[in-house]
This record gives sequence, C-alpha cells and structure tokens, in this order.
Amino acid sequence: MFQRKPTEEIQKEQTDVWECSSESCNVWMRDNFSVRGQEDHKCPICGSEMVKGSRNIEVVPNPQSF
Repeated sequence: MFQRKPTEEIQKEQTDVWECSSESCNVWMRDNFSVRGQEDHKCPICGSEMVKGSRNIEVVPNPQSF
C-alpha cells in the first residue's frame, strides 16, 4: 500500500563556516549564507565575535549572491 521512496545518498563536503567564539554559544553559519564584505562578524544570538572555520556538512546551493 505505502512504499518508501529509495533514499538518496546525502552529499557532504568541507564547507567554510563562521563559528561563535563564545564557549557558552554554539551558533555557526555557512560562509556562503553570510553577508559578504562585512569586516567584523558578530554572533546574531550573543553578540560575540565570529571566527572562520570549516565543517563537513550537507551541500546546500545558495542562488542568492549577497
């Protein structure tokens, strides 16, 4: 009656991200979804500095260019 669709393999790759530097905050965002040209990156939740890093995460295309 109900059939499951075959699951697709989730494509992951090393992606540049911005991570909150605060020990008590675990916020991060993809670099290609952040505002370009912004010199100081502040955490939208706690206001601490964001530092550049990388993570192995799912590929998500971003058709918008900021």
